Amino acid sequence: MARGWESKSVEEQQAESATGRMSPQPMPTPDQLVRQKREQDLKLARAHVTQQLQRAANPRHRKLLEDALADLDAKLAGLG
Repeated sequence: MARGWESKSVEEQQAESATGRMSPQPMPTPDQLVRQKREQDLKLARAHVTQQLQRAANPRHRKLLEDALADLDAKLAGLG
């Protein structure tokens, strides 16, 4: 049983060393993290509004949702 644990440990160590050889991705800066979070939030809000728009029957509500969708698209374009 001890040998089984040792071999697993060796396999894990080899896997870790193999992934360690690849060039590590630089850590994002705080500004980049804020931007990524903002973009993720906007995409989630856009998906939510799109889902509501598919179910909306009232023309006024549809117009409101379409305006909100256009605003979210503009904000997303501004990030890029």
